[in-house]
Amino acid sequence: MKLPIYLDNHATTRTDPRVFDAMKPYFLDVFGNAASRNHSFGWEAEDAVEKARKQIADLIGATAKEIVFTSGATESDNLALKGVAEMYAERGNHIITQVTEHKAVLDCCKRLEKDGVRVTYLPVRQDGLIDLDQLRDAITDKTILISIMYANNEIGVVQPIREIGKIAKEKGVLLHTDAVQAVGKIPVNVISDNIDLLSLSGHKYYAPKGVGALYVRRRNPRVQITAQMDGGGHERGMRSGTLNVPAIVGLGAASEIARNEMIEETKRLRYLRDKLKDKLMRELDEVYINGSMEHRLPHNLNISFAYVEGESLLMGINDIAVSSGSACTSATLEPSYVLKALGAGDDLAHSSIRFGIGRFNTEDEVDYVAQKVIDVVQKLRELSPLYEMAKEGVDLSKVSWTAH
Repeated sequence: MKLPIYLDNHATTRTDPRVFDAMKPYFLDVFGNAASRNHSFGWEAEDAVEKARKQIADLIGATAKEIVFTSGATESDNLALKGVAEMYAERGNHIITQVTEHKAVLDCCKRLEKDGVRVTYLPVRQDGLIDLDQLRDAITDKTILISIMYANNEIGVVQPIREIGKIAKEKGVLLHTDAVQAVGKIPVNVISDNIDLLSLSGHKYYAPKGVGALYVRRRNPRVQITAQMDGGGHERGMRSGTLNVPAIVGLGAASEIARNEMIEETKRLRYLRDKLKDKLMRELDEVYINGSMEHRLPHNLNISFAYVEGESLLMGINDIAVSSGSACTSATLEPSYVLKALGAGDDLAHSSIRFGIGRFNTEDEVDYVAQKVIDVVQKLRELSPLYEMAKEGVDLSKVSWTAH
C-alpha cells in the first residue's frame, strides 16, 4: 500500500489506463480535425467521435444524435439553463431548482435572475431530498424548466429524478439534471427517468478532464436550446468549436467500461464504503452521517465528527486525500452551504469530511483510513474541553460564554 491515499473521487478521478490507451492514437497518428470532410484524416477523427457519441448515449439510454460535446459539466449546465431560458422566453420566464445544487447551476441561475428570469430555490429536508409536493406547488404557467441534480457532489444523496420527471411531464415543463456524480456510478436512463436535458463530465468517471456532454432530447418533446458559443455551427449548431477528439474518445471508452462493469463495481464500492462507515461508527461516539443513507451514491460517505474542527482533522490525516465540508472563502472559513441546508449547525458543518471511494481504492487502504481517522479524532478530542464537558453531562447549548 502506497501513501498518500486518494479518497476524493467526487472531486476528480484518475484516468483509467484502458481509457488512456484508447486515447493515445488520437494524439499522434489519427490527429485530424473531425470537421475536415475532405480527406481520410478528418474522416477517421469523425468516425472516432461518432463511436464515442454512441458509447455515451448507450450508457444513459439516449441516441447518439442527442449527445452534444462540451468542455465539461459547467459548460453543459450553462448551455442547458441559458439555452432553454433564451429559447423558451416567449413561453415563460420561471425556473425551479434547489438550494443544494452545484455552483455551476446556482451561479447560472443568479446570472439569469439579472436578466429577468424568476428562479425558485426549493429547500431540502434533513435527509437532503426535496419535497415533491413543494415542487408541484412551485410550478406556475410561466415555468419552463426544472433543474434538479441527480446526486449531490458533497453528501451523495440521490434525488427521486424519475418522480420529478413525471411531475415535469404532467405539467409540460422541461427537466434538466446535473448528473455529473451519478452517470457511470449508478444506472441512469433518460427515457425511464423522464429527463429532457442531462449534464455529464468525463473526469468524474475515469475519463480525462476538460471534456463533457449535454444530452438534449430529440423526441417527445423535441427540445431546442439557443447556442451560447457561436462560430462554425459544430454539434448541430448547439456548440461551436473544434472537437477535442482524444478526450472525446476517452469519454466514450470510459462510458463503455462503466456500462459493462457498473453492477460489479457498485457492489465493491458499497462494501468498502460500508466497511469504513461501520468501523468509524463503532469506534467513535458523536459521529453523524450527513444526508440519507438509503438514497445515496454507493461510494459516498459524508460524516461529521462532533467536537473536532474539520481543518485540524484534515491536517492530522494529511496522508489521505479527502475534502472537508468547510471551504475557505477569503479570510473566513464558511461552513458548507449544502450541510447548512440540511439544518446542520456551524460546529457540525465545520467538522464534516467527505470520503469518495473509487475504482482504484483497495480494502487495505480503507482499513488504514478508518484507523487513522479514529486515532486522530480521539487525539483531537482529548485536547477539547468541550468534548470533556459534554462527556460529563454538561448541556453545552445552555452554557453562557463570557469573553475576556
